Amino acid sequence: MTPGPGAAPGDRGSGKWAPAGPTAGDRATGDRDAGGRRSDAAAWPGGRRGPAGPVDPSGDVEGAEGPVGEPEAEEVPGGTILTDVAALAAERDDYLTALQRLQADFENYRKRVQRQQEEQALRAATDVVGKVLPVLDTLDLARAHLGGGEGSEEAKALDQARSQLLDVLSKEGLERVDEVGVEFDPAVHDAVAHAPVEAASAAEAAVGDEPPAAGGVTVDEVLRAGYRWRGQVLRPAMVRVRG
Repeated sequence: MTPGPGAAPGDRGSGKWAPAGPTAGDRATGDRDAGGRRSDAAAWPGGRRGPAGPVDPSGDVEGAEGPVGEPEAEEVPGGTILTDVAALAAERDDYLTALQRLQADFENYRKRVQRQQEEQALRAATDVVGKVLPVLDTLDLARAHLGGGEGSEEAKALDQARSQLLDVLSKEGLERVDEVGVEFDPAVHDAVAHAPVEAASAAEAAVGDEPPAAGGVTVDEVLRAGYRWRGQVLRPAMVRVRG
């Protein structure tokens, strides 16, 4: 065998030789590694590496990752959905019940506050009217002393002022208790004296009244007028009874 141009002199006798560079066949078939396999850089134009796996006819590379897309929705069992709906409905009912209870509590609170305000206003008005009653008593005594407004000009002016004050208070709810000859009522009358039967019979004969029924107690005279304020007894009338 003829040694190659780059063979060493010792290789001639043994028949072994090594080429100095790539042969024409190697240049035609591309670079190969030590095991005789063709490298990827030589297989692809421009020295680019090819895909790791073989290419199938459809054009997809075996072993390559596919296109990145949205993850598939996880399938939820129907029983789980029904359980969630039932839990939401129960929570809604709880909130509704709590809201209704809160609304009822607020309505009761509003009514209670309104009632307390009305009671406070009534007590305040009652206190004011109670302080005015001694003034009315003084006007009554002055009127009786001056002859009931039928005498002098001072008596008529005093009687007009008294009547005007009583008219204003009566429009606000004040009622005067000063009737004579009515049945005695311990709720509005305070008996402080008792008229003798003989004196009572003489007085009835003088005015032509019928005697009271047996066992009946009537008001013979009002010593001090009583008053009601908006249906409640503010002060009982001080009276003398007979019967």
